[in-house]
Amino acid sequence: MGQTAPAATNGTSLRERITTGLKDAMRDKDKTRLSTLRLINAAIKDQDIAARAKGGSSGVGEDELLAILAKMVKQRQESARAYEEGGRLELAEKERAEIEVIEAYLPRQLDDDEIAAAVDAALAQTGAETLRDMGKVMGVLKASYAGQMDFGAVGPLVKARLS
Repeated sequence: MGQTAPAATNGTSLRERITTGLKDAMRDKDKTRLSTLRLINAAIKDQDIAARAKGGSSGVGEDELLAILAKMVKQRQESARAYEEGGRLELAEKERAEIEVIEAYLPRQLDDDEIAAAVDAALAQTGAETLRDMGKVMGVLKASYAGQMDFGAVGPLVKARLS
C-alpha cells in the first residue's frame, strides 16, 4: 500500500495534509487509507463541534489534532492485542494497517535516548526534585513533545528520576 503522507509539514497544516491524503486515497482507490482517514476526519469534526459548543472557538488546534491521532493509535494497539489474544489475527492485521495510516500523520516518535534527554531537560527546566513536581515536568514534556512520545510510558521514567 502506498501510504505516502508527508512527514514534514512543509508549511501545511495537519488538517490540510489529512484532506489531501483523503483525496489521494479516493483517487488511488486505497480502501484501508480511505476508511482510516474518514475515521480521523470524523474524530476531528466531533472535537471541533465540542470545542465550539464549549467556548465558541472555530475548532481544535494542531496540538489537539496530534492528541486525537495519538489516542486513535493507542486504541488500535489495544484492539490489535485483544484480537490477537482472541485468535482473530485478520482483525489484528486490519488494526495494524490503520495504525500505519494514522502514524504517517504523526511526528516522528522519539527513541529511548531522545526521551531520556527530553526528560532530563524538562527536569532541569522545571527544577523538579520530588514526586510533587511530576505534574510540572509532564506538562513541559506534553507542551514540547506532543505526538512524539507515549506519555503513559514516560510517566514511570519521570517518577523514577524524581524518587
